Amino acid sequence: MSRAIRALRMVAAQAPHGVRLVDLSQQMGLERPTAHRLLKALTQEGMLVQNASNRRYSLGPLLFELGISATHQFNLKDICQPVCTALAEQTGDTSFLFLRSGYDAVCISRTQGTYPIQTPSVPVGSRQPLGVSAGGLALLSALPEMDMEIVISAVEHRLGAYGDLDVDKLRELCAQAKVNGYAFTGNHAVPGVRAVGLPIFDMSGSPIAAITVAATQARMNERRLLTILPMLETAAREVTRLLHQ
Repeated sequence: MSRAIRALRMVAAQAPHGVRLVDLSQQMGLERPTAHRLLKALTQEGMLVQNASNRRYSLGPLLFELGISATHQFNLKDICQPVCTALAEQTGDTSFLFLRSGYDAVCISRTQGTYPIQTPSVPVGSRQPLGVSAGGLALLSALPEMDMEIVISAVEHRLGAYGDLDVDKLRELCAQAKVNGYAFTGNHAVPGVRAVGLPIFDMSGSPIAAITVAATQARMNERRLLTILPMLETAAREVTRLLHQ
């Protein structure tokens, strides 16, 4: 079961392009016949589909159906949107809500504030490797050390698309986030933008989401960061309370 979940997460991390058998077998440390049997079983159950032209595996219709069912019971965006709206109004800047999805952070809410200059925005629905955005960094740095290293190894080949970000820089940012108690980063997810983020934990203590505030580099200086942080902490506590009801 754990192998199947890992495989599904790897395929999700490569959406919408899909993943090749050879790449998945290497990343999971499996022999190709073993990886093939695993992918075949997931495909037969409808959890994966294989593209006939390029042989890549993508998420299948059963996962979509399960996701629709789960949405009715646990719609994180709807539950948290009033908190995100209040945070954007209080700070004047753009608030974001990110959900962890395997090795990625997916933007599920973006609420603009009233400040005349808003940031170039990460679009709702976009996914980036954990650690790239402030939300992703908040999630990554909140993981146990071993899990954090697994994620970093898995996303290493994708970091080149985000400026000067590499595994050494990512470890440095995580270490700083652990010391500070919050994630602060800029110029990676969106050039010219800085953001601060905090993780949201489920009832078992696992980081499942993150809430952030983003502004232009000129606006998000050290003084402003310290002004925003108490508002962000209040918002994170409120989201946690709502999720645990």
